[in-house]
Amino acid sequence: MTIRTSTALTLITAAALLTLGGCASRVKLDDSKAAPIVDSSSTRSVDANAGASSAVAPVVTTPAETVDPAASLAKVIYFDYDSYVVKPEYNGTLDGYAKLLGNKSRRLTIEGHTDARGSREYNLALGQKRAQATAKALGLLGVPAEQVEAVSFGKERPAVEGATEEAYAKNRRAEFKTR
Repeated sequence: MTIRTSTALTLITAAALLTLGGCASRVKLDDSKAAPIVDSSSTRSVDANAGASSAVAPVVTTPAETVDPAASLAKVIYFDYDSYVVKPEYNGTLDGYAKLLGNKSRRLTIEGHTDARGSREYNLALGQKRAQATAKALGLLGVPAEQVEAVSFGKERPAVEGATEEAYAKNRRAEFKTR
């Protein structure tokens, strides 16, 4: 009797699975081609998609190759008056450029600038020292010297015009130009 009970349970289970399997639909629904809904209280039809709006903004993707990693790095570091010592607060920026220059095809120009005080010759020399000090800091992080060029503009290209301490502070800088 136990064999018959077991066989009966197996048959009932199989029949239930076949019945439920028949209820599943393999037809894909396409909401964009929905049939109009007819309003039974009147003879007008209503488009099911009319007035539907999405609260989701479209996403625009950019291939990774087109995003420039240098875009997220600071472009300028600043120096104290009459100094070419790279401040420790810029270590993160220098680390970022060192990683960027891990790609041997990348090049970097460091432009040294000064404020308007002092002679033209003095400021060209100080700007060059600032650019070279920044390049040397990158060299200590493993960047080959042939990937970095240090140039000076002295006081010839101020970032901010004026003779205030704020303007002077913005002009004592080294700028990074990737190529």
